[in-house]
Amino acid sequence: MSGAALGIEIVVVFFLALFLLHRYGDFRKQQRMVLFGTLLAWYLCFLIVFILPLDVSTTIYKQCRIDHEDHASAPTAGPVPSNHTPANASATPTKRSLLKPCYKPWSYIPDGIMPVFWRVVYWTSQCLTWLLLPFMQSYARSGGFSITGKIKTALIENAIYYGTYLLIFGSLLIYVAVHPEWHLYELQTIGITAANTWGLFLLVLLLGYGLVEIPRSYWDASRHGHLLVKTYFKASKLMTEKADAEENLEDVMEEVRKVSESIKYNHPLRKYVDTILRKCPVDYQEKMGRNMDDYEDFDDKIHSTSLSMFTCVCLCVQVIYAVQRHNRTRVQWQILLQQAIHLEDVAKNETSTTHQFVHSFPSSEPASWFSRYVYTPTVEWFWECLLKCWFFRLLSVVLTLFSVAVVWSECTFFSTRPVLSLFAVFIQLAERDYNYLYIEVACFVTIFFLCTCVYSTVFRIRVFNYYYLASHHQTDAYSLQFSGMLFCRLTPPLCLNFLGLIHMDSAISHQQKEQTAYTSIMGSMRVLSFIANGFYIYYPMLIVILCIATYFSLGTRCLNLLGFQQFVGDSEMTSDLIDEGKELIRREKRKRQRTEDGENRRREWKERYGNQREEHSARNRTSHELKETSYSDRQAKHSRSGPRSERDAIELLQDAEPLDFNAETLSDDPLEAEPGRPAGGRYLSMSSSRSRIFDDV
Repeated sequence: MSGAALGIEIVVVFFLALFLLHRYGDFRKQQRMVLFGTLLAWYLCFLIVFILPLDVSTTIYKQCRIDHEDHASAPTAGPVPSNHTPANASATPTKRSLLKPCYKPWSYIPDGIMPVFWRVVYWTSQCLTWLLLPFMQSYARSGGFSITGKIKTALIENAIYYGTYLLIFGSLLIYVAVHPEWHLYELQTIGITAANTWGLFLLVLLLGYGLVEIPRSYWDASRHGHLLVKTYFKASKLMTEKADAEENLEDVMEEVRKVSESIKYNHPLRKYVDTILRKCPVDYQEKMGRNMDDYEDFDDKIHSTSLSMFTCVCLCVQVIYAVQRHNRTRVQWQILLQQAIHLEDVAKNETSTTHQFVHSFPSSEPASWFSRYVYTPTVEWFWECLLKCWFFRLLSVVLTLFSVAVVWSECTFFSTRPVLSLFAVFIQLAERDYNYLYIEVACFVTIFFLCTCVYSTVFRIRVFNYYYLASHHQTDAYSLQFSGMLFCRLTPPLCLNFLGLIHMDSAISHQQKEQTAYTSIMGSMRVLSFIANGFYIYYPMLIVILCIATYFSLGTRCLNLLGFQQFVGDSEMTSDLIDEGKELIRREKRKRQRTEDGENRRREWKERYGNQREEHSARNRTSHELKETSYSDRQAKHSRSGPRSERDAIELLQDAEPLDFNAETLSDDPLEAEPGRPAGGRYLSMSSSRSRIFDDV
């Protein structure tokens, strides 16, 4: 299994990142460069999270081998040097003689692989987040009509951004030149320290919110009434946003229509206007296409317009943003409407005595084998009305305990004697028995919980609808790349903070132990002692204040006072929005009910008269086949006897009353057939048609 676990996780993480990108992005409409940049950023960040536990277990195995070598050489080599303190230095000679043999972990990674792997992952992610993704972000948001124009716009927007980098890098080069004792290694360490310090500053802010909000969100999910009221509140806000998006789209389309009508087919800017039209919704494209008059030529003397290339670029940006916002709010409204209807169904079925879950709007799709045999209406009732709330409450309690352990460890991880960090205690207990599987699972669960608290906060951020991650392929290119930038900046300091929690970062724990390969690429933080011994130790304690503020919803109340509508239970504005949302949901349900009633009536009508139509058509086909068969038999009978002239005379006599198809009675519906006419097209003889000429008189 040497290196096999590393290869398997590399493949699994790639498909995980691809799945998440497919959920939030749109492979068919968004640019390939945007998708590739976001996928690479997410993939590298997820690799750090999944591979770091393997690095920890491999490091513990290496430390075990070092302890055994020190123990074997202790009787002959004299005392252990003061600059190296083995992991079991506090043990007595009797205990040291009873060291357990070292067992190689199942996921052991050979020497020399992890340092190279971490260098590639770390420096690629840093180049993405600080250099490439900001440029790609401006490139994707640009309204230019050519690659050169988009590159120019992106460079202008990032001029200050990259100029700051050049200024800082030049200052560091001058400082290194003035101080010859400094080397390139120290310069690299300063750069890594600066990036990790910026990431840790933002990390604590996001983590303090997530540690409280995630357990509370699951506790609120167990309260159906509270969750339904909050859904009504969200529906009211979302409907306002949806109306604004539709109004904005109408205004932008009106501007596009005016521009399209004023610029004729031979205008120099016409090709750019056509590009803008292709970015508009299909119905607007058809409407504008019908109103276009391309027969009138462009004349500079007659048509004087203030349109320019810059105006077209600005209009293109407005169209992209308006269409994206309109599509996003429309999809979010459908999702929120479905959630509200489901919560109302749960509230109705809680008092059911039949223990059968009944949906207000059953799905029109055929039931799958899972819903037919496993997730039956009875099982669904017990899960939705009884078990789900208790499961969420239990999960909320577990997550709360985990959050308390994180807060306690963040405030005490610098203490190595005694060991106060709970995560360090758990890892050291497993290290004594060399339980590598437990170590890797514990490390992964801890890192995953920290990442969930941080990343979920990132996914909930909404900065005036300018940056927003929306599922169901509704996230725009700018938001996707911004999330990739944040992940690349937050994941390395988050994992470095985790290593400090388990006392495997010597820059914080000040222990001479074997370092992980991940820590080795970070360099020695002692180059900047005020960062390693000050900011890295005391700043995470701020998480206590942030958790208290989040628990009492101080930020939400402040935003509500400033005029931003937030869900506050004792607010009059909140009550009004809840009532408005409830009425909106009721209105949408009535509309959906009318639609389904119409479809049911059409289905019943089709089922009622569809069989009669099939019987009429089958009867017509049968009679026609019988007549053709009898006619062919008679023809064959006469053709076998008599000369050719006699057969021709017989055929002429047979054609005296040919079969005629009554096309006027083509309708298969008996209610639509006229009186005196058969229901459905029938083949009638000429004699029968003549005999019924005056039947209607």
